[in-house]
Amino acid sequence: MKTILLVGAGGAIGSILRYLTSVLVQSYFTMVFPFGTFVVNMVGSLAIGVIFGLFEKTTWMGHDWRIFLAVGVCGGFTTFSSFANENVTLLRGGLYFQFALYAAASLFFGILLAYFGFRLVK
Repeated sequence: MKTILLVGAGGAIGSILRYLTSVLVQSYFTMVFPFGTFVVNMVGSLAIGVIFGLFEKTTWMGHDWRIFLAVGVCGGFTTFSSFANENVTLLRGGLYFQFALYAAASLFFGILLAYFGFRLVK
């Protein structure tokens, strides 16, 4: 139950931060490009890399902090951060084929299924 509460609390914080960051960033641009979402995804990717780097390097960041920050806050901020971290893990493990397959399939099928979902209800 403690883990669920940590993830939930972090997720709430991350979701609020995602919304505020996206709106703030997008307010600076008039172009039709999702700069807000792009910045959120890039910041989230950097953040989860820092979190996992700290988790490997230090002892002060225990399991509860990792769950709260990586799964909760970063997961609520953007699921792209998890996707990026999983790809880094595959690359670090020398699993280049799995990396290419996962990255390409996620991009292709994610867009395809989003389009299919849109068309399904339309």
